[in-house]
Amino acid sequence: MGIDTVHEHRPGGLKQTNKLHKHGRHRSKGSLDRLNKGRALVFKIPGRRQKDLSKEERRNQAQQLRKHKRYEYLEKRRGFCEAPFLVGVICLNSKINADEIVDALKSSDPEAQTWFTPQGYLHLKSPRLKQKFTFAISRGDNLFDKLDLLKVATTVLLVTSVEGLDDDTDVILSSAISQGFPTVTVMVSDLHTLPQKKWQDTKNQIQKDLEHWLPDLDKIMTIDKSGDGLNILRKLGVQKQKSVIQRDRRPHILAEALSFNETEKDKGVLKVTGYLRGRHLSFNGLVHIPGWGDFQMLQIDSAPIPGDELSEPHVLQIPDPEAQVSLETENKPDPMDAEQTWPTEEELADAENERKKKVKKIPHGMSDYQAAWIPDCDAVEVEYSDEEEDDGDDKSVEKMEAIEEKESSDEEDIDIDDTASAMSEVTISPDKYDQQMDMDEEKSALDKLKRAKEDEEFPDEIDTPHDIPARERFVKYRGLRSFRTSPWHPKENLPYDYARIFQFQNFKRTKAAAIAKANIGVQAGSYITVHIADVPSIYFHTRGVQPIVLYGLLEHEHKMSVVNMVLKRSHHSDQPIASKEPLVFQVGYRRFRASPLFSQHTNGNKHKYERFFQPESTVVATVYAPIIFPPASVLVFKDNKDKTMDFVAHGSVLSVDPDRIILKRVVLSGHPMKVLKRSAIIRFMFFNREDINWFKPVELKTKYGRRGHIKEALGTHGHMKCVFNSQLKSQDTVLLQLYKRVFPKWTYDPCVNFAPIMDTT
Repeated sequence: MGIDTVHEHRPGGLKQTNKLHKHGRHRSKGSLDRLNKGRALVFKIPGRRQKDLSKEERRNQAQQLRKHKRYEYLEKRRGFCEAPFLVGVICLNSKINADEIVDALKSSDPEAQTWFTPQGYLHLKSPRLKQKFTFAISRGDNLFDKLDLLKVATTVLLVTSVEGLDDDTDVILSSAISQGFPTVTVMVSDLHTLPQKKWQDTKNQIQKDLEHWLPDLDKIMTIDKSGDGLNILRKLGVQKQKSVIQRDRRPHILAEALSFNETEKDKGVLKVTGYLRGRHLSFNGLVHIPGWGDFQMLQIDSAPIPGDELSEPHVLQIPDPEAQVSLETENKPDPMDAEQTWPTEEELADAENERKKKVKKIPHGMSDYQAAWIPDCDAVEVEYSDEEEDDGDDKSVEKMEAIEEKESSDEEDIDIDDTASAMSEVTISPDKYDQQMDMDEEKSALDKLKRAKEDEEFPDEIDTPHDIPARERFVKYRGLRSFRTSPWHPKENLPYDYARIFQFQNFKRTKAAAIAKANIGVQAGSYITVHIADVPSIYFHTRGVQPIVLYGLLEHEHKMSVVNMVLKRSHHSDQPIASKEPLVFQVGYRRFRASPLFSQHTNGNKHKYERFFQPESTVVATVYAPIIFPPASVLVFKDNKDKTMDFVAHGSVLSVDPDRIILKRVVLSGHPMKVLKRSAIIRFMFFNREDINWFKPVELKTKYGRRGHIKEALGTHGHMKCVFNSQLKSQDTVLLQLYKRVFPKWTYDPCVNFAPIMDTT
């Protein structure tokens, strides 16, 4: 039997290879879309592939990084150590004597050299520790004085007592942390009054009380033993310094010596002497004193350092009059630009003479055509106030705006009709309690609470007026198909105040250029005297114990623009704040009073106007104010009638953008009268046929999510037939939303300089 041979095919070089089936190892486009759920994919740009480094190359790279970090730290430390550590002493109990604490620290190092400045600050130079300190005590009950000192201090020494904290500690620490708190050291001043067995428990209790504001607090110092004062000095000089950007980015001086020379009536030259900290001070720039304003410099001199009387002062620089920054804060609009028709002085005088207008007595039922035939001799002269004057020819528009302001509760002073129940609830006491109560204020507060609660439950809903046609009442409003995507040009119908402000084409680039120019001028760490021109003498003579802090402004920071700030309500305040209500702002180094517009803090190019700043909410406040480059903290205070202030909100600067569109919404509501399959008859939204035809193009929405439009008007009393995308429910409410752009009012007032600390109990 022969051997069977099996034929085997061997493929050649031209064999066809088919593509293998991918057994689910890849993801399709649909699966990726479902996984991302609408999020845009971020494609990473392929870069240069990094070569694997050898062990020697990795060692060299790490060594270079260490050298670079060490060089940056030493450069920062050299400029920082030229000026002594500025220690702000804040007492958290009114029974503590801050002068005794400073004297104890002064005597803790026998080898230390000490000097007192004319403003009462202590300079301490310790050869043992090889460091210098400046102790500044905050005196009085003015909250702004404490905040001004804490804004420039490199370290804060909080002095507590075994008796506990004062009631105003919450306000002081909350506002100080909101504006940017530097490095903190806590010490107990009177621990020796307790038995030694209770020392540790008392320190633990104090630390527990302060953990609410200072969660990173490591150790509480004492000053009972002989070496405790030296330990406190050692900790103040060795501990890591916390960087506050808004402080370190600008030059600032805490005035250690002041002198005023009156050159003209109510004005003079103020000389401020102290250490320059932060950045270099430009010769031709402007300076700012909180609560006083912006000023120009006459010259800068070098001053003898405290303790070194051998050095003689000399002039460092005199500003160049041609290159010096002007004090002009507003832009001068061109009356002929964009066809502006600004009235002349003669036209204003004629308008003033025409304030006494003649009003004709029209019989009841007479039409306007018939009234035109009444002779002018029968007219009566009536003098109108500024609020009642008509600014244009269209008087109906002005009347509608007044009605709108009344209905939307934008103004503060609103007459209250239904307040008899609130008045009857006031109890009468024998000590004449009623005579000390302001009933108008009680009525206003009650009405404000009612309006705020109504706005929270039914946002932006108002009643359609019966006496005025809706097409005239809401003539300035428009409908939007989509609040997010519908276009709204930011330069459309701008007010005249927008011609007075400044706007940048690229704000981020302008900010970077202004910060880069801040390294020119007098070197930081120098002890100098700055001569400030045209300072009002009333500020100097009424300053009291206010610590004078001088800030050097960056480029453009004195010009007016539209500043937007993100605010969050403080837990100290639970009362609603109406939009356009006067508030006191502390934005970075600047304080002013303004009436802000509140809007929602959302993404997109349009933002809804908020009528009230509700408790436990976050909004964006928009005001006319000088430009300030973020980051910058914001503190908001509210004036009381007893000349005190409440800390109501805190936040930060969002942007300086006049193009932020704030839209005020008005919602008109109607109710289904008869519901069909996809249509329904709606009533109570309008009360005449012409208004229905006018608002016919605007889309309708319901509270249950239906969408529709007006099909036709039924009759002459405001009934209309509407078509929806699905059948309505009988309890549903039909809404028509209208929008118009609103702008802030020019209420900027820089003269704010007093804030007593409020008792929060």
